[in-house]
Amino acid sequence: MKNVLVIYYSQSGQLETIARNIAKPFLDSEKINVVFHEIKMEQSFPFPWNNDAFFNAFPESFLQIPAPIKPIPNEIMEMKFDLILLNYQVWYLTPSIPVNSFLKSPEAKILFKDTPVVTINGSRNMWFMAQEKVKILLRQNNALLKGNIALVDRVGNLISVITIVEWMFSGVKKRYLGIFPLPGVSDKDIRESTKFGEVILAGFNENDLDNLQTKLVAINAVKVSSYLIRVDKTANKIFSKWSNFIITKRESRKFWTKIFKVYLILAIWVVSPIVYILHVLTYPLKIKKIKQELEYYKGVN
Repeated sequence: MKNVLVIYYSQSGQLETIARNIAKPFLDSEKINVVFHEIKMEQSFPFPWNNDAFFNAFPESFLQIPAPIKPIPNEIMEMKFDLILLNYQVWYLTPSIPVNSFLKSPEAKILFKDTPVVTINGSRNMWFMAQEKVKILLRQNNALLKGNIALVDRVGNLISVITIVEWMFSGVKKRYLGIFPLPGVSDKDIRESTKFGEVILAGFNENDLDNLQTKLVAINAVKVSSYLIRVDKTANKIFSKWSNFIITKRESRKFWTKIFKVYLILAIWVVSPIVYILHVLTYPLKIKKIKQELEYYKGVN
């Protein structure tokens, strides 16, 4: 009997549904014991979010400052796992505080040591730099990254900003104003994500996880946009300055998070389109570099 650990933290329930759909093929196998673990915080984050809580989470989220998590059950810690499916959300272009906190815990070092891992993220659209940060955390835990799946909101960048913000602050997944598309990963993509589990299971049974990512990419487990990579990298540089500044402002933190909120809105609606225009204009000059980037982010190295 082989053991597979499925780890997730989900606020709306979307990521949990993804985690369970991808794990379905493993649950159907009589030779595999599947264990689900939901990361729980000592001090939980609200859902729906309120304005203050959402923006107050920015510095610690981006700077990857861990927060206390509830203990992992002894029965999990006493098991040796043959594969871990790590499901995570992206907060401020970074793995969420709960997942970051879990990966920085002493327990994670034990669970992940020399263990094959497949990362699965559900995000709005920019997951590239967050995945790079997850890679570092996994290496620090001596884990063996074998595959990556990225499920995203497929609508346009600015439209998805409107729909997901409405969902985060209302807690209701609906068509905003009755005209906008549903927010988040589509129900169709979530239902069909079971196919990724089938490919992972096949490689797992054949002891051939080294070629897993190539097989996942072949069935669209990751889609990479050169424009979004550029936005992600640019925003990471800016977020680094803002987060390091705000984290030092203990007495005036609330004021500066409000200023950051105004900046973020301007960046999304003014800077982001400018970055897109520059990307289009410079694309012909950077084709070779862009192709290399696209291949890199499809992989797991």
